[in-house]
Amino acid sequence: MSTGLIIALIVIVAVLVAVAAVVILRARGPRHGMSLKRRFGPEYDRTVARHDGDTKAAERELAERVERHGALHERELEPAERERFEARWTAAQERFVESPREALAEADRLIAELAGARGFPDGGQYEEQLAALSVHHAHHVDGYRRVHRVTRAHEDGGAGTEEMREAMVEARALFDDLLRPSRHDGGRHRTSPDGERGSRTARGSHTPSLLHRRQTKES
Repeated sequence: MSTGLIIALIVIVAVLVAVAAVVILRARGPRHGMSLKRRFGPEYDRTVARHDGDTKAAERELAERVERHGALHERELEPAERERFEARWTAAQERFVESPREALAEADRLIAELAGARGFPDGGQYEEQLAALSVHHAHHVDGYRRVHRVTRAHEDGGAGTEEMREAMVEARALFDDLLRPSRHDGGRHRTSPDGERGSRTARGSHTPSLLHRRQTKES
């Protein structure tokens, strides 16, 4: 076989490999994006919006989060730990009536501490902790983002009582999600801070009743 023919065959093979790679990447891209969208839900849309509609940039960021935190194993809470966290949230919830700023700040701290207790990055690394939470609790993580943001805004005099109340109510969903026993716990029911019994679901978390009573009183 002549040298020229060998070179021609090598070039043809190289071109075919390149074309195959492009086809595979194009076929994989949409599926990869759909997988991220299913995994992150509303967090996917928020990330796309933050990137001004650039879905590729948003998906790169989300894929990096999964790569960094996807293998994280959430530590199971001891019953006594769970009870302490529940009691602290109940106290913060009741404190909201007279001291909404202190109650909101406590809610912010509680979520950070609870996430740390479950094995997420320490609350002192807020952005990294938030990123890790978004991988494992994507449908509720924005509640933490909001309560953290409103807490900081109030410190600067930029948040009103109603905004703080809404932030605390929204943050409760993530708190409940983090507090919920894992499946191997056997699905045992526990008493909620509102005094009701029953298992919480991701979308059926108890709403702080005292906060609602305050809203009714003020309306």
